[in-house]
Amino acid sequence: MAELEKMAGVRIDGLQYTNYNRELFEDLKAAGLDCVHVTLAYWEDARQCLTLFSKWNRHFVEHSDLIMPVKTGADIVKARETGKVGIVFGAQNCSPIDAELGLVEVMNGLGLKFMQLTYNNQSLIGAGCFETEDPGISRFGKNVIAEMNRVGMVIDMSHSAERTTLEAIDISSRPISITHANPLSFKKSLRNKSKAVLSALTERGGMLGFVLYPLFLKDGAETSLEDFTEMVADTADRYGVDNIGIGSDLCRNWPYEVVEWMRNGSWTFETVYGEGGAGVREWPKQPEWFEKASDFIKIESGLKRQGFHSTEIDKILGLNWYRFMDESFAPQS
Repeated sequence: MAELEKMAGVRIDGLQYTNYNRELFEDLKAAGLDCVHVTLAYWEDARQCLTLFSKWNRHFVEHSDLIMPVKTGADIVKARETGKVGIVFGAQNCSPIDAELGLVEVMNGLGLKFMQLTYNNQSLIGAGCFETEDPGISRFGKNVIAEMNRVGMVIDMSHSAERTTLEAIDISSRPISITHANPLSFKKSLRNKSKAVLSALTERGGMLGFVLYPLFLKDGAETSLEDFTEMVADTADRYGVDNIGIGSDLCRNWPYEVVEWMRNGSWTFETVYGEGGAGVREWPKQPEWFEKASDFIKIESGLKRQGFHSTEIDKILGLNWYRFMDESFAPQS
């Protein structure tokens, strides 16, 4: 409890996918963020992930005054105390472990602390939310979940199908995360989550990060800050304030080809544009009130107008994520 009181005011974004440079690291600082969950990989295999880690190692050397790696809750404390932004890595698919269970521990040791079990499609572990059939968690998947639990790598079900998600929550011995999604009641979308999922997630101590990617917002880029914070308030009323945060899914400084690669990988020769984006060959436009990381501070004023008090705002904007990461990143004894 004393440690949580010490971390009052901590600010954490539960997911971003940005092509960072010094200017964008400075923007993270301007946002007042103490830690950001950064997407390291989408479709990359184990060997390709090693190259991505090496690129980030150079970032940590060249921008050591601004950022530092995070593997533990104590690292988040250190980042805050030294005025740096902590960077924690995640993968939006299970491809970094290939089909090899032992690579869970290897990737965890390198700093991959979150891993989605699927990215929209069927994986070796379970079904993605765009599949027409959802057979749930596979035999391999049950072993992966157990190993992730053991080493302290967080299960992320942001892009997974309903049965697969519910089974992961049930199978896991530790609380899991949905780092970047919204309630299905806010926007009908294959990516957003049902009441059944959100109830199961929060009852088991899992974390939901509200997403600001426009395809999953009520009115896309026209969604207002008030609409967004009303959704947060409604979710808090339904499930409590202790298991919710922000996972903005902010995507910056990428060419258009990258969004096609995110959606298509190498699994199809067709062009898959994603929900609401058919025929539009550009990145989805962000709401004007959240176009850069430093806009994170605007969410606080929106939450105040919804009637949240300062302690609740602290939880939503970072303290819940800090507590969850501190508990989840430690290996099981």
